[in-house]
Amino acid sequence: MAQARRSPPEWEDGCTCEGKGRGRVSAASAEGAGQREMTQPETGARDRAEAGRGVLAAGQVTDSGAADAGPADAGGAGPADAGAAGGAPGEGAAADSGSARQRPALPPGQYIPRTLPVLHYGPVPTFNPRTWDMKISGATETGDETQLRWQDLAELPVSEVTADFHCVTKFTVPGIRWAGILAGQILRRFPPAPAVTHVMIYADFGYSANVRIADFAADDTLLATHCDGVRLTPDHGYPLRLVVPSLYAWKSVKWVRAIEYLTTDRRGFWEERGYHNTADPWREQRYSYQELDGEGPPL
Repeated sequence: MAQARRSPPEWEDGCTCEGKGRGRVSAASAEGAGQREMTQPETGARDRAEAGRGVLAAGQVTDSGAADAGPADAGGAGPADAGAAGGAPGEGAAADSGSARQRPALPPGQYIPRTLPVLHYGPVPTFNPRTWDMKISGATETGDETQLRWQDLAELPVSEVTADFHCVTKFTVPGIRWAGILAGQILRRFPPAPAVTHVMIYADFGYSANVRIADFAADDTLLATHCDGVRLTPDHGYPLRLVVPSLYAWKSVKWVRAIEYLTTDRRGFWEERGYHNTADPWREQRYSYQELDGEGPPL
């Protein structure tokens, strides 16, 4: 299925990180002083009061055999046919009408916006299924690098995860239903060496984010192709984005192109620019100045 070869990855940090628009966190403020700005645009499709609608339990994982839920049929999708993934996220995750409607618990400092905002810095890449690939490199169990084509991903099992989505700019979108390939599937088929402690995820144009191996291997972490039953839109990471519900959303890299297994932690794009190395929303780990000893490599 995949071609394996020994060659080091060639990636450099660039500018496809998340952050343009209004509602910005000021670098001059006491909170996060000195960090590069990560910002949030206006939203306008779902009122905060609608957060009381029924949602499936955060982190619920279900297998899906639906033919339209995997990478196989997403090959030619562009902006015109990418669906409404950015319109009303979470609507497809509504519980049965008889279920109790309960407001989800929010991490400290978070609020529920009207929709899933589009945040990125730099251009949106163009997807070509004939030339697209994803590399798995670094400290692999075999020592080899694997190059997966789009069709290779189509052969992997598809699962669904319903989880809340927490952004460091302080919004949380509850109950988004993602479909794609569980990160655990990647780890089982292309295992890391026993000494691996972290994973670096790379995107088009060189954006990167580091994730602890335990967070990457979590049951609800996946490489998503669909959101609430429709293909991802280009702005939301089409054709493939990482989703790590347990961490702030800048770790959920859009436009994934490479996975590198690390035996020593290394900071990604935002982590080098003043944001917390771990990014646990429940501990409100937003900025690097909050890091305790052992929570990240030196800046």
